[in-house]
Amino acid sequence: MYLCSVKKVLYIHGFASAGSTGSATQMRNHLYPKGVQVISPDVPVEPITAIGFLKTLVAEEQPDLIVATSMGALYAEQLRGIPRILVNPSFHMARLLTFRGLGRREFRNKRQDGATEFKVDKQMIQAFQQVEKDSFKAIDANEKALVWGLFGTQDKLVNCQGDFQKHYGKDRMQLFEGEHFLNDKVLSKVVMPLVETSLEIQNK
Repeated sequence: MYLCSVKKVLYIHGFASAGSTGSATQMRNHLYPKGVQVISPDVPVEPITAIGFLKTLVAEEQPDLIVATSMGALYAEQLRGIPRILVNPSFHMARLLTFRGLGRREFRNKRQDGATEFKVDKQMIQAFQQVEKDSFKAIDANEKALVWGLFGTQDKLVNCQGDFQKHYGKDRMQLFEGEHFLNDKVLSKVVMPLVETSLEIQNK
């Protein structure tokens, strides 16, 4: 296999998670034999730093596809010009965190820097508010065609179907039987087929 033929998928994890999440590992194990590299970094906790980090990473790595879940999909929606799959996107993190309360949170997955917890404070919520102001900007027909929204019908944590449908259209949405957090079945039966289709489309 020639290096130039290798495709790249950027996986952007959700809140309180890490690049080591099982979803990224499963995706990597599935796609590596097909000649696809999966990049799954630890996203910085601070929202403004996070979106800047991801924009720089996209410019450097130039992924062929972005797959993002929950909070990660808030960021991914703003990474224009690249095919993106947004799974159970959480476009209103500031509101969600205000409702759930301030305080210390534990990471659900191992971080590369060894951090095990972080703090949700008013500054973080304000930063999310600032980041959210850039959501859904400059969406034309070409941009709409690059984005899919996948929504679990039993998601009791976040429901942003209305936001997505308003800006991208119902025809860019897919509903699946599942909850907010991905499991192996949803990843293999719902997400991965769309990932493979998206990569094949780009080969044409």
